[in-house]
Amino acid sequence: MDPRPLSRGLPGLAVQPEGPRAITRNLPEEVPVAIVFDGSTQAVMMATPADITDFALGFALSEGIIDSPDEIEDAEALEHGEGIEARLWLRADRSEALKARRRMMTGPVGCGLCGIDSLEQALRPLPRMAAKGPVLAQADVATATDALSRLQPLHSQTRATHAAGFLMAGKGIVMVREDVGRHNALDKLIGGLARAGIAPSTGAFVMTSRISVDLVQKCAQAGCPVLIAVAAPTAAALRHADAAGITLAAFARGGAFDLYSHPLRIDTGASHVA
Repeated sequence: MDPRPLSRGLPGLAVQPEGPRAITRNLPEEVPVAIVFDGSTQAVMMATPADITDFALGFALSEGIIDSPDEIEDAEALEHGEGIEARLWLRADRSEALKARRRMMTGPVGCGLCGIDSLEQALRPLPRMAAKGPVLAQADVATATDALSRLQPLHSQTRATHAAGFLMAGKGIVMVREDVGRHNALDKLIGGLARAGIAPSTGAFVMTSRISVDLVQKCAQAGCPVLIAVAAPTAAALRHADAAGITLAAFARGGAFDLYSHPLRIDTGASHVA
């Protein structure tokens, strides 16, 4: 089967002060992607039909279903007329653990906590980052989202997708994943790093979005100590980042950023007040 297109040119009408005119715009595709563990569907998310193996692996890691890729015995992605099914078979002990916490998480794009069946699960305790970790230069953080914007071919075509990138000290952004959903983009990045053997603890996640609690949760579960975003965090996201020992930098654009928690991982050359 041919790969699904990531975008399509579709007609529209541009309405401008000088009058309307016919246009064709490249719009991103999104399809249902079912993530299936041991024959049972765990989640169905609307996602960009690319990097599906990364998506499924990253979802399994960021949701705590597995702790490492070697706990997956087999995986495949199957195309259906309705969408894509990512099938993973877990090692026996992880399969039993998943059965014990089984929950359904079907939800639309942009909803990171759909299907959570208790308040305790929604605001679950997070792993705490080790005090040690990468120290990033101020300039690298200040230009991170600008650098990421140059590595988003699908967004350049459509202006309608998010991206998650991985920034390493002295190396810049070494991996990028795009998706119509910011949560999906981060899961794809986590999965891509795992497949490449790159530890999230060695760098920073860079997001083209605001930061909500669920993105902090995924960051902590993956073991990444620094989260950089082009927009604001919510107050709850900041509290969770602080409690998890995550350095959170927001409004990173135009050569500047706000630094909110655990600032010592960013070398600003000044005394910290955060």
